Amino acid sequence: MAIKTRAYSVDGKREMTIDEFKRWLKKFDDDKDGRISRDELANAIRVSNGGWFTRRKSKRVIRSVDANGSGFIDDNEIKNLAEFAEKHLNVRILHW
Repeated sequence: MAIKTRAYSVDGKREMTIDEFKRWLKKFDDDKDGRISRDELANAIRVSNGGWFTRRKSKRVIRSVDANGSGFIDDNEIKNLAEFAEKHLNVRILHW
């Protein structure tokens, strides 16, 4: 379930819109509660070629983007996750 996008940019980053990013991320919401847990995020990182230590990476991501401290990423924090993905997960979010 790799990130399927329309193109790669010149610098090799996968390009997608914020809506495509949200749809991709929702595929990993195993319990369908509308939030992404650390384990769900670890799975997303792993299948998108995030490599080793995905649980550690997902813990770091949650700490970085979880604005309300709930331990989950909800719809209000997706923008924070998209910004993190652009910096650390080889993704470029296209803002149209």
